[in-house]
Amino acid sequence: MDVIPDDEDPLRLDRQVCFPLYAASNLLTRLYRPVLARLGLTYPQYLVMLVLWEDSPRSVGALGEALYLDSGTLTPLLKRMEQAGLVERKRDPQDERRVQIHLTAAGRALREPALDVPATLARGFNGSPENLITLRDTVRALIDTLTDHAGIAGAIREQGERGS
Repeated sequence: MDVIPDDEDPLRLDRQVCFPLYAASNLLTRLYRPVLARLGLTYPQYLVMLVLWEDSPRSVGALGEALYLDSGTLTPLLKRMEQAGLVERKRDPQDERRVQIHLTAAGRALREPALDVPATLARGFNGSPENLITLRDTVRALIDTLTDHAGIAGAIREQGERGS
């Protein structure tokens, strides 16, 4: 067995691209937690609400595609949100196999207090707003590359259409 010098070892944690992304995501979720707790939302629920505030109703498949989540992950999340009175799940009248997710009055009303969330979190970042925009755009480009490479978007869309 060959000994690989530390600075060339491809399995060192500090040489991985995935780890800093994972750690940053984990830390961001922790940063969001107390801010979203005041709204009664978890981070994944907040993401669902962001999508629905843009356009409601949405099918489970469309939500999954927008959030890169499969229906197996999304369905229990949506059930909890329905129990909390934020959304309603209804069969699509044009296609009974599809489930549409509708915002309730309480879900729509939550948008106003949520307007403070981005600004509250932006204060936690050092640097200019332009640097934050550049970071966001760089990560979006990475997501596009990974999605294209792995064929993830099509798989999520297909599973959402079957599972919704």
